[in-house]
Amino acid sequence: MPRRFGRFGGAYVPETLVPALVELEATWRSARRDPEFRAQLALLRTTLAGRPTPLYHARRLSRRGRGAEIWLKREDLVHGGAHKFNNALGQGLLAVRMHKPRLIAETGAGQHGVATAMIGAALGLETEVYMGEVDIERQRPNVERMELLGARVVPVRDGTRTLKDAINRALRDWIANVRTTHYLLGSAVGPHPFPTIVADFQSVIGREVRRQSIRAFGRLPDLAVACVGGGSNAIGTFHPLRRTSVELLGVEAGGPRGRGRGAASLARGSPGVLHGSFSYVLQDADGQMEETTSISAGLDYAGVGPEHAFLKESGRARYVSVHDEEALAAFHWLAEDEGILPALEPAHAIYAAVREARRRPAREKIVVTLSGRGDKDLEVVRRASR
Repeated sequence: MPRRFGRFGGAYVPETLVPALVELEATWRSARRDPEFRAQLALLRTTLAGRPTPLYHARRLSRRGRGAEIWLKREDLVHGGAHKFNNALGQGLLAVRMHKPRLIAETGAGQHGVATAMIGAALGLETEVYMGEVDIERQRPNVERMELLGARVVPVRDGTRTLKDAINRALRDWIANVRTTHYLLGSAVGPHPFPTIVADFQSVIGREVRRQSIRAFGRLPDLAVACVGGGSNAIGTFHPLRRTSVELLGVEAGGPRGRGRGAASLARGSPGVLHGSFSYVLQDADGQMEETTSISAGLDYAGVGPEHAFLKESGRARYVSVHDEEALAAFHWLAEDEGILPALEPAHAIYAAVREARRRPAREKIVVTLSGRGDKDLEVVRRASR
């Protein structure tokens, strides 16, 4: 029976994909027990990915909050500029272990596409990345990076021409080429075992937060904050902390103020099936996926990973939404206060963290996962700030 998180998860897929999913899970479980695989992964995390990433005390941003201290987990310093490389590295090594010479991936903000192109080049694997036309237009620098890294970027012109449609195209490709191709799914979504595998490779974030917090201020943080689209950086932060007393806060994209539900599946959606998994989705009364809206391409998705749905319903984590205008404000706060340009995705988390800090005493510590850097978003920010 496919793994579930409470009532969420599962594998709602065509029969042709079942053997590939079974093979992927078996390979991953075997690799986790293999000292040679673990040693190779650890070595490449250090020498290629640049881990561990630092935990940074954002003193001037904390003063803006006038309350709890804010610390940043600097995933923007990972090779490629985002947390996405953590998962791409792990799954790339699994593809080699399965003797599959071709990688395919989907991408919204482009960071997962860049990470896949990087690991494809490093491991000598053919790489194709599906990306919606809307996202290609607003994330042009990452498209150019993928192409320079040797990947083929495939424009997706279906539907809303964003991340949801890119995933659809990648799944169709995988069905047609499953014997030679590994689908390197970038977020903690999709059919089992993808949500579990992505959480496993991304949990390096939360494990480092635990160790670094104790070194930095003698204990675990009071609150961990991360942005949530599909949910990979957030589940990587939350998963190692879920059995501690640390509060967990996920921050979704609320979109433009006063214009629909944005992309806040957990805050404003309902349970349903999307891309092979049962979770919270944004759907109409007939179960059709609704169009999402967000200034951040990486959060512009109609669903969310099933483990997040479970954390919400169990009460272990809390989820809120932040509007486009608020995320833009937080982008400028971090740039001007700390000299750090965040991606628009974690800018949502920064805004929520400052809002939380204002409600809490100075003795409390808040750790925010800064999931990516803002190079890719400079043109979007410039246009929106006019």
